[in-house]
This record gives sequence, structure tokens and C-alpha cells, in this order.
Amino acid sequence: MTIDGIIQNAAAMLASDYHASDTAVSEKNGRLPSRDIIIHLLKDIQRVIFPGYFGSENVISSSSEYFAGNLLTEIYKELKPQVQTALLYRSAQEDQAEQRAEEICKTLISRIPEIRRLLLCDVEAGFNGDPAAKSKAEIIVSYPGLFAIFVYRIAHVLYLENVPLIPRIMTEYAHSKTGIDINAGAVIGEYFFIDHGTGVVIGETTVIGNNVKLYQGVTLGALSTRSGQELAGVKRHPTIGDHVTIYANSTVLGGETVIGNGVIIGGSCFITKSVPDNTKVSMKNPEMLFKGPTPPAGTWEI
Repeated sequence: MTIDGIIQNAAAMLASDYHASDTAVSEKNGRLPSRDIIIHLLKDIQRVIFPGYFGSENVISSSSEYFAGNLLTEIYKELKPQVQTALLYRSAQEDQAEQRAEEICKTLISRIPEIRRLLLCDVEAGFNGDPAAKSKAEIIVSYPGLFAIFVYRIAHVLYLENVPLIPRIMTEYAHSKTGIDINAGAVIGEYFFIDHGTGVVIGETTVIGNNVKLYQGVTLGALSTRSGQELAGVKRHPTIGDHVTIYANSTVLGGETVIGNGVIIGGSCFITKSVPDNTKVSMKNPEMLFKGPTPPAGTWEI
């Protein structure tokens, strides 16, 4: 068969599958929200929350209110059609989708001052909790943990408004940039800090209190997801109390698992049961074995 014939057959098979697949986009709308525009919106929101850090603006002047108002207006104008597209993809009626998109965008814009307050608390937690931090500015412009938390706090507002697709696009963008995976459905309190960050996973129904610190590789996950969609909406991730520290590579699983206030969890722990307040959890030091010449005493102690 010639290449033209092969292409014709493959195209016919694909076209047939496009129409049969349950992943086809809405026939009425025929579009999905633009990932590029959503990422651009995140960058504009970052500028309005942390002015001067991600743009050339200088808001220590009489023009600060104009700067904020102008940028918020642009954010609203760009976000509304993306939210409307997402709602239409979920089979909403066009007039209802437009009205609902307007309400959702108004909600997000009104929440941005509060999101800034929360993020400044997170910056404070990072500065107070990391002796390597030289300034709060360093945390704002360079810490991957803060960027992941910033994206989460925006996406969480849209998640609570039941916006399809967009919250996930936002958090997966942060995941791809930082290696930190925070589901938009998680509930996270004030003064939250992720140190180093790579490999941190926070599941959809996780609840985290105030003044919590996580290190790299921490997983707050579900015991099992084998039931798939039957578990949608079920509390399957842990609850973490206030003033909790969880060190590197520890895993806490299960919707009924509650980590009490003031708990410290050492590195590489695997926890599937609740831990009472003010408890320290740690693994016993493993025994290191050697084959060959015995090293000098004290050389390889752990």
C-alpha cells in the first residue's frame, strides 16, 4: 500500500474514534481552556500579589492603586472566557455559563487581598523556619515551595467554585515546575512552609492546620485508590494538626488518620494510624552491614 493509502486508512480510523470516544471535547463549544493563557494569568496574579518581584513596577508611589486596579481588570478580562469555556465543556448552557463565569471571576478577584495575606504568612514561616534564607525577598523570588503554595491558593478558590479543568491545569503546572504536587482540593491553613520541596505530594482531601512544615519527599496520601471513581468525594487523605513538622521522605496515609497538634514526624516514617498531640515519631536507626574489610571504628556510624 502506498503512503497515501496508509494515511487515508489511518485518518478514517482516527476520525471514527474521535466521535466514539468519551474524551471528545464538547460539540457545542469545541474548545478547552487555554493552558498558555492560564499560565499567563498565574504570572499576572503573581505580579499583583508580589509587585516588583516579577515585573518592573514600582508601587511605592501614588500609582500603586492604579497599578493594582489595572492589572486586576486585565486578569478578570482574560480569566472570564477561560472559566466560561471550562463550564461549557461540562455541558453548561451558554447563557448560564457566562453568568456563572462572571460570578466566579468576581469571587477570585475579591479573594486576592486575602490570598496575599496568607502568602505573606507563608513567606514569614519560610523565613523563620529556614536559617539558610537570607531574606524574605529570596523566598518570594526563588523558593519552589512558595511558588507551589501560591498556585495552590489561587487554584483552591476556583476548586471551591467547582470550576472544571482550570484548577488542575494550574496545580499541574506548578508540579511540573517544582516537583511539588498539591491538589487544589486540599485545605491548608496559615504559615505553611515546604522546605526544599521536591517530591512532596498532598492529596485532594488532605486537611492541614496552621504552622505546618514539610520537607522533601513527604506524601500525604490515600491508603488505596483501587476503587477509582467510587472514592470521589470521600475523605481519603490525612488530617494534619497545628504546629506539625514532617521530615523528609515520610508518608502519612488514610482519610481517618489524624496527626495531632505539636507532632514531630522523623524522616522515612510510614504512618497509617492517628498520632496523638505532642508526640515524636521516628524510625529506629537501621544497621549498616559491610562486605569486605571492616572500616575503622566510628567511620560509618549512623
